[in-house]
Amino acid sequence: MWKITKAEAEGREPVAVVSGDVIGDVQSALDMMANVRYETGFDRIVIDGTMLGTGFYDLKTGLAGEIAQKFVNYQVKLAIVGDFSGYTSASKSFRDFIYECNQGRDLFFLPTEPQAIEKLGATR
Repeated sequence: MWKITKAEAEGREPVAVVSGDVIGDVQSALDMMANVRYETGFDRIVIDGTMLGTGFYDLKTGLAGEIAQKFVNYQVKLAIVGDFSGYTSASKSFRDFIYECNQGRDLFFLPTEPQAIEKLGATR
């Protein structure tokens, strides 16, 4: 299951930091989102990139797009934390995906948890 920790940057919206089970499909992403909302009422979530199954990082599977769309549909903001250089150097498409996400308002790829908490807490 998932461990949910509440975090808040000063003067910012509260954020849930989640760790635990691998999110390997759309249903597990929805389950995690529902758990966070139920336990905290928060609509901003930070996870470590290692929680996502390898299929997420292969855009050909469609998993990243499906999960991203669910978060947008349910108006939940998500920040994924980690070093994505291995994926971005191997795939221009994934590098472009990260760039586009980081330009938006719903899904972000950031190097550290404090940066993710700060970004999500400030995002409208």
